[in-house]
Amino acid sequence: MKTKEEITGNWLVRYTGQALEDFSPYILLTNFNNYVDLFCDYCGVPRAGYNHGMRVANGAGITMINFGMGSPNAALIMDLLSSVKPNACLFLGKCGSINDKAKVGDFILPLAAIRGEGTSNDYFPPEVPSLPGFILERAVSGVLRDAQTDYWTGSVYTTNRRVWEHDDKFKAYLRSTRASAVDMECATLFSVGFYNHIPVGALLLVSDNPMVPEGVKTKDSDDHVTKNYASFHVEMGVKSLQKIIYGSNTLKHLKIDL
Repeated sequence: MKTKEEITGNWLVRYTGQALEDFSPYILLTNFNNYVDLFCDYCGVPRAGYNHGMRVANGAGITMINFGMGSPNAALIMDLLSSVKPNACLFLGKCGSINDKAKVGDFILPLAAIRGEGTSNDYFPPEVPSLPGFILERAVSGVLRDAQTDYWTGSVYTTNRRVWEHDDKFKAYLRSTRASAVDMECATLFSVGFYNHIPVGALLLVSDNPMVPEGVKTKDSDDHVTKNYASFHVEMGVKSLQKIIYGSNTLKHLKIDL
């Protein structure tokens, strides 16, 4: 295999076990196997198996993929999806609140991501901003409004560092960025999606308040978030993509030449 298209097409099948022609042009992305289960239950399809590295399911005209955790996996899935050229990808992820306003269970609709992860530097110079697809975020906003659900907007800081909650210096730096939340994927998804001409958006669920010791995520607190908020998160994601699938708006993404 010599070309990027040959490699990514072969590897997408290898990682997911699904033929290229079976991928929908509309993709939901997640880090969590229970989100794949919730998606299957919501769409009324059998739950996906665990036979491959990336768990995948199809329902309601949408393909959902659990691509794993972290910036490198986020870059990988966006490169692999370039082989099927999706019309839209929406990431359903969790985040930690940085400011004192967003509480556990709140939604954050990121309007930009700060590239603190490093992976996106392999695709663009540091000064290139990481932005979601506008029409995707507008669709999510409309679905949340129709559900009479409030949400926060702002930037999200993406880091490749998983354990930092004990580091007061890093937490002070996070506050100085004026970001609303911290995660491990958004900046990479937005940047590498842009690189591959794939529109990408995100709807984040606040799962913890890691800036204070009592707010750091635990097994019990994560179980509470999953039980009380995950199902609605998935529902909002499905309805957001359906708004695009059945709506009149056409997604177009700017292309740039380096």
